[in-house]
Amino acid sequence: MASSLVRPTHGRMIGGVCAALAQRFGTSAGTMRVIFVVSCLLPGPQFLLYLALWFLLPSEKSAARHSW
Repeated sequence: MASSLVRPTHGRMIGGVCAALAQRFGTSAGTMRVIFVVSCLLPGPQFLLYLALWFLLPSEKSAARHSW
């Protein structure tokens, strides 16, 4: 079963988006960060997508607070 997509409180560098994606897809946060940096060299809205996910993904603290 896949884990939920929340920004972790530990192991994040800026917003925790890469750490959250790494947990979700079963890879290391470092690998996900390298993939993100390399993808920023390509044309596209990668940085805007990062900002949107930072805003939209709940933090691990708030997700635990609002869980039933």
